Amino acid sequence: MLEYLFANKNVEKVLMYLCLHGKANATELSRAFESALDPIQKTLRKLEAGGLLASFTEGKTRVFQWNPRYPFLAEIQALAKKAYSFLPPDIQEDRYQSKKRKRPRKTGKPL
Repeated sequence: MLEYLFANKNVEKVLMYLCLHGKANATELSRAFESALDPIQKTLRKLEAGGLLASFTEGKTRVFQWNPRYPFLAEIQALAKKAYSFLPPDIQEDRYQSKKRKRPRKTGKPL
């Protein structure tokens, strides 16, 4: 839907995913969209170079999130949320709803 506006379908996916989750790393995004890691990394680097995203490290992982100083942040987030609302429900659940644990299991806790 927005891929024609941004000239890249990965930008659309990344923006919608970040609207829902707030932050993400390249591996998480490539698994969610079942795509190759390299194009996702290039997209994230391009968005960071443009100032839309900011990154930091958590351990050895580079995590990307919205740059709060970006002047058009509210407008881009609103556009991504609107585009997400027009996706079919099965795609919303399949690709954008996180299914993985965000924190480790407590030691000794049964599976």
